[in-house]
Amino acid sequence: MAAWNWTEILVFCIPFALVLLGVLVLVGFRKTIRTRYRVSKTIKADPDINEWLLVFNWSRKVLYVPFIATSMIAAILTLIFVKETGQSGIDPHLIGGIWMGVFFLNFLIDEYEVSIKLILIFILIVVVMMLWLNILGWLGSFLETFKYLRISLSATAYFTFAGIMSVAVLVSWVRGLFYYVAITPNYMNLQLGPTETGEQISREDYSTRIDTGDFLERLMGFGRVVITFKDQRRQPLMLLVGRIGKVAQKLESIRGKLAFDRHQPRDDDS
Repeated sequence: MAAWNWTEILVFCIPFALVLLGVLVLVGFRKTIRTRYRVSKTIKADPDINEWLLVFNWSRKVLYVPFIATSMIAAILTLIFVKETGQSGIDPHLIGGIWMGVFFLNFLIDEYEVSIKLILIFILIVVVMMLWLNILGWLGSFLETFKYLRISLSATAYFTFAGIMSVAVLVSWVRGLFYYVAITPNYMNLQLGPTETGEQISREDYSTRIDTGDFLERLMGFGRVVITFKDQRRQPLMLLVGRIGKVAQKLESIRGKLAFDRHQPRDDDS
């Protein structure tokens, strides 16, 4: 291996320098940055608040978690069983076909709002089409067309797809550290940045509801918290959140309560 020149060394060190700079910034501003974990700790320490909810808006790429997991499994299976000669204990085209099928299903979940009614209609259409093709004697020929797809990727390609989607999900999670909604019985805090930039809204000035109209999203544990404001000039907030069943129960409990400040005795009280 040839010795690196100063330019190559500098280029190699740039990513590590950026990571170090980020760590120094976080350490230097640790008392100023208001992450949702810090706010949760502050609310928890308040004796007047027994229940609260912190939610943020996930990117829709989080719905590709099954695809990410499938890509990782496909990469591992390819590394273990698929040889460079193409001979293996597992057909690489079978791995690629399953991988593509999972991606297609995730794509439908991401792009379209699918209700139970639409799923039943789709199943009915597929069954009717299969029966029609079978009566005409074309079903076998139709199924054979899928053999020509013969999808087969390398382990590196599977890891690459998993990495790209994982980065998108990670960026969404990092953004949610600084852009989130904290709901308590008396008010709602909108946090709009890493510092104290935000807004507190009284419980009378907003309303909430849960939207789980997308059946496939709900199967994955996701739904939407919709926040509408009394001021009609403000656009509603639609937050894609996980564990929507638990979130819905907690939100219902919070909105049904009203917290009162505890009496703080004055110095001159006897």
